[in-house]
Amino acid sequence: MATRSRPSTAPELRAPAGRVRVAGTLASLPHAQTGSDSAYPPSVITALAGGVGAARLLAPLCRAVGPARVHAVVNTGDDEVLHGLHISPDLDTVTYTLAGAANPTTGWGLAGETWRVMEALERYRGQTWFRLGDRDLATHLYRTQRLAEGAPLSAVAGEIAKAWGIRSHLMPMTDDEVRTRVTLAGGEEVSFQDYFVRRRHSVAVTGLRFEGAATSRPAPGVLEAVAGAERLIICPSNPLVSIAPILAVPGVEEAVRARRQDVVAISPIVAGAALKGPADRLLAELGHEASVVGVARLWAPIAGTLIVDEADAGLARQVEAEGMDCLVAPTVMDRPGVGESLARLAVGDTLSAS
Repeated sequence: MATRSRPSTAPELRAPAGRVRVAGTLASLPHAQTGSDSAYPPSVITALAGGVGAARLLAPLCRAVGPARVHAVVNTGDDEVLHGLHISPDLDTVTYTLAGAANPTTGWGLAGETWRVMEALERYRGQTWFRLGDRDLATHLYRTQRLAEGAPLSAVAGEIAKAWGIRSHLMPMTDDEVRTRVTLAGGEEVSFQDYFVRRRHSVAVTGLRFEGAATSRPAPGVLEAVAGAERLIICPSNPLVSIAPILAVPGVEEAVRARRQDVVAISPIVAGAALKGPADRLLAELGHEASVVGVARLWAPIAGTLIVDEADAGLARQVEAEGMDCLVAPTVMDRPGVGESLARLAVGDTLSAS
């Protein structure tokens, strides 16, 4: 059945009664209490991450608190198989960005990329709607080879990150196949990449579902990273197609919900619009309010705090009315220092850079 109104496996995502709190600084929030047998030190930060929006936060987060302290659970609902190759767009975007190798203009792909393979493929009238750069192809060739050899996606993601010199812990949400399926106006169901890239997210959407999610399992380390972190961050990614697939993996939403007081979400909507991608249109098309208040209604059951941009300062009280603390700060990471300031606000004042 198509998911039309809530990005959650829970039947209802509403703010718990009696949880409205006055906005303040995160330094005053209680920290998670972890047992002595936890594999994660209390300074670990765990982020739920999509692609470009998440990567833009994760990079300054690593600089602010030290990369080894950052664990990112990354969406793989966008994964696609093209030309026989397993492509993991969000994992690759996060990897390339943390490695300092991402294309600074697009936010995805590699800087200085060449396109000779795609140009040659066009001669044969092959599938070129999903552009794969020449060096980017090496990542997909390696991933496909290792998966064919029996390695799980989580192990391959770690190998690729290590090859790029990344000290943060990147993990897919699951090693199982979960695919975001999009129902278009008119009833046709397509893959997410068909909707997002091939059709340039220009068609109306009436439903979403996460194929395979119900029978999937969290990748190794995911639940431990959620339970053992001092702070959990929901990155400013598309709530419905970047974060919701992660929460749809059985056990993940429940684990995040259990840590609600330590969960900080950053709104991907600023002044009623998405900074990149179709998040605002998808929210409206699927029955949500395309505003920080609409985002608060989605995240209130699992997050205690929402950070919104200064442009939405006038809506702070409405966010609080949904049961969340509301912190107002610059969130558009288009100027030097904004990302670091936002990262430090999200984790609070108790962590120092390593």
